[in-house]
Amino acid sequence: MKERRRDRLDDLYRHYARPLYYYLYKMSGSKETAEDLTQETFIKATVSLSFYKQEDVRAWLFKVARNAYLDEWRKRQRRNKIPFAGYLFSKGEMTSPYGLPEDSALKKESKEKVADLMDCLPEQYRSILYLREFESFSYSEIQETLDLSENQVKVTLHRARKKLAQLADEQWRDET
Repeated sequence: MKERRRDRLDDLYRHYARPLYYYLYKMSGSKETAEDLTQETFIKATVSLSFYKQEDVRAWLFKVARNAYLDEWRKRQRRNKIPFAGYLFSKGEMTSPYGLPEDSALKKESKEKVADLMDCLPEQYRSILYLREFESFSYSEIQETLDLSENQVKVTLHRARKKLAQLADEQWRDET
């Protein structure tokens, strides 16, 4: 019994550690925070896995990860720290001007602009866009992960996309 549970946890870790890490990295903007929160997610999952009976483990793990992120964000708020400061200040160091083909550089620049714009969105909009666009979650998986009704998922996703497009339009208008 104990061996079976450990095998199941190993399988979960192998399948979901990387996607959870990328999600948490996208949300926190810090590799170290993402690593810590990924570890915390699996610790919490280990504790409550025996109570978990639903089929969609992926959505459940992302929900646990999101809650871990929100807990961490609230802790930092209380300490009057800026959760994305490390990400914002390290941004310039991550951009390499050397040796990249033009297409790759343009694509990278475009991705960074979208990432910067997503950082300007409220947490719920960032989460829903990330889960849908980067993790290819279905509406029902998003519904379960974010504790929303199907209609709320559709409306929130629409509003998030609309807000992202609005921000992109404003930014590109300012650049021209």
